Amino acid sequence: MAITRLNTNEFLAMAAQHPVLDVRSPGEYTHAHIPGAYSFPLFNDEERKEIGTAYKQQSQQIAIKIGLRYFGGRMVEMVETAEKILATHPGADTKSKTILVHCWRGGMRSAGVAWLLDLYGFKVYTLVGGYKAYRNHVINILSQDYPIRIIGGYTGSAKTELLYTLQQKGEQIIDLEALAAHKGSAFGNLGMPAQPTQEMFDNLLAEAVRKLDSNKTIWLEDESQRIGHVNIDFRFFRMMRTKPVLFLDIPFEARLQHIIKGYGQFEKEKLLTTIVRIKKRLGGLETKNAVNFLLEDDIANCFRILLKYYDKFYEKSTFKPEEKRQIQKIAVETTDLVLNSSIVLASK
Repeated sequence: MAITRLNTNEFLAMAAQHPVLDVRSPGEYTHAHIPGAYSFPLFNDEERKEIGTAYKQQSQQIAIKIGLRYFGGRMVEMVETAEKILATHPGADTKSKTILVHCWRGGMRSAGVAWLLDLYGFKVYTLVGGYKAYRNHVINILSQDYPIRIIGGYTGSAKTELLYTLQQKGEQIIDLEALAAHKGSAFGNLGMPAQPTQEMFDNLLAEAVRKLDSNKTIWLEDESQRIGHVNIDFRFFRMMRTKPVLFLDIPFEARLQHIIKGYGQFEKEKLLTTIVRIKKRLGGLETKNAVNFLLEDDIANCFRILLKYYDKFYEKSTFKPEEKRQIQKIAVETTDLVLNSSIVLASK
């Protein structure tokens, strides 16, 4: 059998069905990887460091000998692991035993693993330029213009839920908060998993964009550039700020009830910690009042204070005269998703 080298587009097209083995070290993989790829390290972090040091301080030949010493001892284990991955990967072609492999630059690590798997009988494809080429691909995707429409509205307008209602009606969406594992506000990490690294967030966003039809409308929620500790790529964010915004102007009390339903379920201690964390921005008196209301189990008045604060914050970040954003305000009475999705679609 022969090993076939693919460019990034070809590689990702095949990755939709076949498993991708990332043979970089565990540390490299944990930092960021191609979404859906399996960690399949040729060397662990310490071994990689040792080989790299030998390459720089001694010679390429000595580095290769050290690498072969480690590689040789785990060949059987790697083949068996690849078999398990292929057997359990959704939709994988177990008959042709097709598998995709990449390392950092498409060099010796992926070549070595590809050789082993090819020798054993897998149909192996490698990525020209490796993960580095993939990262260039990510930057290219995030630098393009797309037919995006933005759903805006004050905190508590059920914008995220509205996105998924639109998706149920056949529309294309990207949930930036889900990709970032954060809901945007100081309370945004509650009930969410750990956030990805910045690089991984970029990869996830690029993958979400890549899978959509760029000739059809893509709906996004209006966001600040920073979501928790990650930032929307500056090129993509700059493009977002030029797109039409449908601003759902929902009454304060309706939004307050939505917020209470979403955040009132969390432990009092976590809510208190978050309120204290925004004390400087909220102000000493308002912080004290919010904390007292929470301690007295008066969730409504606690969140009433917080919602007023976020309304002011959202106004400042959304209605910047210098940006000249295309904002269409639509007055709606409730956070009813079916009704509001129909209103949004009627405005297309």
